[in-house]
Amino acid sequence: MGARKNLPPKFKIKKGDNVKVIAGDDKGKTGEVLKVLPKEAKVIVKGVNVAKKAVKPTEQNPKGGFEYIEKPIHISNVKKVEGWEDVWSTKKILWRS
Repeated sequence: MGARKNLPPKFKIKKGDNVKVIAGDDKGKTGEVLKVLPKEAKVIVKGVNVAKKAVKPTEQNPKGGFEYIEKPIHISNVKKVEGWEDVWSTKKILWRS
């Protein structure tokens, strides 16, 4: 039938979804998916894996300085958070302690 030879893989995580980081330096953080990079199997999540980038002075920004940008994170390190799922898991943790 139809083989997906040269096409990137399909993922269940889409732009605009809320996800939770399950592995890495930002484990436990949640955020909105800004962009999905299917060929690299990575996603860019708002507020996660933030890097500080030096910016040279330009006409629009004569002072220069630093800007903070979100770097891609591998798609296997995030899980989709739907509705009350994240709230219930935190309540369970608080209830046990």
